[in-house]
Amino acid sequence: MSHELVAYLGVMDAGKSTLALQYHHSLGGNGVVYTSMDRGGEGVVSSRLGLSHEAREVKPGFDIYDDLAALRPPYVVVDEVQFLEAPKQINHLADAVDGLGIDVYAFGLKTDFLGRLFPASQRLIELADRVEELPVRVNCWCGERGTHNARVREGVMVFSGDLVEVGDMDSYTVLCRRHHRAGLA
Repeated sequence: MSHELVAYLGVMDAGKSTLALQYHHSLGGNGVVYTSMDRGGEGVVSSRLGLSHEAREVKPGFDIYDDLAALRPPYVVVDEVQFLEAPKQINHLADAVDGLGIDVYAFGLKTDFLGRLFPASQRLIELADRVEELPVRVNCWCGERGTHNARVREGVMVFSGDLVEVGDMDSYTVLCRRHHRAGLA
């Protein structure tokens, strides 16, 4: 039986955490759920719809492969995959598929607020057996498909700051490529 590493990537507000929790439920609920820096707090996957589930928090230096080798779950769901250490922790996920025979479903943001691939998302794209766009369409204010996350302050797009700033839709908005490149939030 062939196992796979599947990446589900997209923009904010596209339902990634909801879909991650749905996968966990649909697969039987007996796999391992990992997250990193969820807006709901440490050790939890939370969705804007109000769903949440306990998860194992992945911090820098955490060896995902060793953890999975000890646990031997039937599958793994990872939310907020963009915040994992790249390439190390993403390599752990691929190694779990190849060496332990575990399916891994990873959910996260593809790009940061500047429109650049997160390092972990880039490595995941490089290693994944399949890369899927999140199925929920999020529109830009102009009505076009939203493809980029933009950080905003008082309705104005900002282009500086820490790469990682955990926030909600009051700190970010989704824009189409044209409006993201033009800086028009």
